[in-house]
Amino acid sequence: MGSPRRRARDVRAAEPYRREESDEYAPVMVEADEQAPEPRRRRRTMTAVTAGEQGLRYIADLTARDPEAVTLVEPAEDGWTVHVEIVEDRRIPSSGDVLAVYEAELDEEGNLLSYRRLGRYRRGTNTVGEG
Repeated sequence: MGSPRRRARDVRAAEPYRREESDEYAPVMVEADEQAPEPRRRRRTMTAVTAGEQGLRYIADLTARDPEAVTLVEPAEDGWTVHVEIVEDRRIPSSGDVLAVYEAELDEEGNLLSYRRLGRYRRGTNTVGEG
């Protein structure tokens, strides 16, 4: 018998943690002759590990395919870039599997901004090509 078709996951389960309004910085009132304080730098609300987990979850949910691995997590200007390897077509033997690398762009809170497929390739090859 064939393997059962994978069901789409509940999208609400992948919804990122939302910050409370009290976490935001309140504006500071300054008298005309006073100098305004330096703006505080916002700390990243996610680590590389949580960004990778979140990116993997989004890509797996959107493609409805099995993720193979997170291959890149790097900070971006206003968030994170995550690359996830997905098995697009399983073959026997597994060396014939077709894999794809997807890129997810997340904001600082872990919300998905965009995603795209960067390319496809056969397992065991070193090149990612469009396809």
